[in-house]
Amino acid sequence: MPESAKHPEPATTPEDLGRLFVARANAGDVDGLLALYEPDAVLATPAGPATGTQAIRAAFTALLADRPTFTPGEPRPTLRAGDLALTSTRLDGGGLTVEVARRRRDGTWRWVIDQPRAAG
Repeated sequence: MPESAKHPEPATTPEDLGRLFVARANAGDVDGLLALYEPDAVLATPAGPATGTQAIRAAFTALLADRPTFTPGEPRPTLRAGDLALTSTRLDGGGLTVEVARRRRDGTWRWVIDQPRAAG
């Protein structure tokens, strides 16, 4: 099944990524989460960096196993430089996420680096 059929709402701006992450995580949609990341992306985890689709899949499968609930935080202003964007979100319980997103040829955005707990 083509990705567009599975996930009809792509991230058309870097700011979309955080909102789509929360919705897909709350739905337990690991494949939907992976669609927000480049195949060679790096995700910071407590066990160390998860690099690439398979490692990120394993990290999200473990994270979502107990069906946690994610709440949207307060998005911080996005910094853009051409096809790159630095996004961040202040979390409700304290802490800050920081991500680097890249615009793809089709105009959609995906994360290439994700630090879900940059400060806490």
